[in-house]
Amino acid sequence: MLLRTTDPFRDLDRLAQQVLGTTNRPAVMPMDAWREGDRFVIEFDLPGVARESIDLDVERNVLTVRAERVARNGDWESLAAERPRGVFSRQLVLGDNLDLDRIEAGYADGVLRLTVPVAEKAKPRKIEVSHGSSSERGEQPAAINA
Repeated sequence: MLLRTTDPFRDLDRLAQQVLGTTNRPAVMPMDAWREGDRFVIEFDLPGVARESIDLDVERNVLTVRAERVARNGDWESLAAERPRGVFSRQLVLGDNLDLDRIEAGYADGVLRLTVPVAEKAKPRKIEVSHGSSSERGEQPAAINA
């Protein structure tokens, strides 16, 4: 007789739930992020989510994105339910070099797009070197011994 301590089908199901989520705890929202010049762009895929259910919060340098896809209610019989429903949430730690007071957000075609500008203090800048003699700066000229 062979005793099996693990069930490969249960393990596969458990792995699928961790990766894809469940209806009680949906998977995280897919995200892309890139830099365009002096701004960072972040996009989240949220198909089927109402704009009103999207909530964005910034506390210190942590951005929290929360959205909800509600289940349909009514007098009907479900034939298939593969799309996750419920609350989606994701947190991003943003660097100190970003201007978190000027984040812009837009939502179109199921994609949430955030634009985060680089802070002025983090932008590269030139420092001009002044030209002048040491006496103009208030320094005494060095004595020359002959």
